[in-house]
Amino acid sequence: MTGAEPDALRDDLWQAVVRGDEGTALALVRQARTSGADPETLLVDVVAGTQRRIGAAWAAGRLTVAREHAATAINDRVVTLLTTPDEGARPAPHRGRVVVACVEGEWHALPARLVTEVLRLRGWRVDFLGARTPARHLVNHLHRSTADAVLLSSSLPTRLPAAHAAVTACQAVGTPVLTGGGAFGPDGRYARLLGADGWAPGAREAADVLAAGLERPANAAARHPVDDLPHLADQEYALVTRARPRLVKQAFADLSDRLPAVRRYDDQQRERIAEDLAHTVDFLAAALYVDDTDLFTGFLGWTADVLTARGISPRGSLLPALSSLGEQLHDLPRARHLLDEGALALADPAGPLAVTPRESRR
Repeated sequence: MTGAEPDALRDDLWQAVVRGDEGTALALVRQARTSGADPETLLVDVVAGTQRRIGAAWAAGRLTVAREHAATAINDRVVTLLTTPDEGARPAPHRGRVVVACVEGEWHALPARLVTEVLRLRGWRVDFLGARTPARHLVNHLHRSTADAVLLSSSLPTRLPAAHAAVTACQAVGTPVLTGGGAFGPDGRYARLLGADGWAPGAREAADVLAAGLERPANAAARHPVDDLPHLADQEYALVTRARPRLVKQAFADLSDRLPAVRRYDDQQRERIAEDLAHTVDFLAAALYVDDTDLFTGFLGWTADVLTARGISPRGSLLPALSSLGEQLHDLPRARHLLDEGALALADPAGPLAVTPRESRR
């Protein structure tokens, strides 16, 4: 493939998947394979690029949830086609054995699957455990098999506490952990914070890190989350997490009082408001977990873009919600600081209301 060809194929694949035209999508990549296109290039530059575009289109309101799901399903079948061995093909040499899994609660399995297939192309034996893998199941698998490393994938920062538990659990049995996905920050800052043994921004980079080698962790058996994150000793993360249902319920009631239009919403609109409030509390908790203001304000900017695409004023709806949460959490200084910083960012006309969309929230 030349430099221009992946771009053209990616555009054609995008058109096919958003139309729900699985036949054309499969024909496109089948023809590319027959023409001698590099499978890794097709996976990383074409399929992954198309998937990012799907997520961005959903966030901008150009794709419904149903169409986004359908497009992702077609992309998943494209991966299957690309990674089905040709009859008579020689098996790749084994460079070692690794486990690839998504963090508990993480539904977005396609990025992890793309990593899996790139590693297989590079000669690794891979145990792919799929989406929503609890840490205990991951460790049980490690006890039953010999793995050189675990690759842990997560797209949403709200999964960082679960990722932390998985990292420490794997390291406790002597297996190094390489992390990847949007949850860990654009530069892997949260991976380092949680004590992961490595981070990679994509499938190719993950393969390169593994090829260079990861050291097995030492003395990890007795590590506790507060050892990595001393600020957790204030219990604010735990308090907000436990209070989530109450916080969302009260914020919804306060929003209805302060915005009379909310009372006239239909059931679907009210459900969306409740979901947005729940996500706000979840991201607040995640920001408390890693003690990072940017995580929360970045989420608010992303949400503002989504609300704008829906025709809803982000400042008119988000600011009252933050005010309600602030009133409910008045005794928690770190939570109040995050909420105040979020309100300032939203109130400022030049504030960060435009950010790169994250992986789609379902």
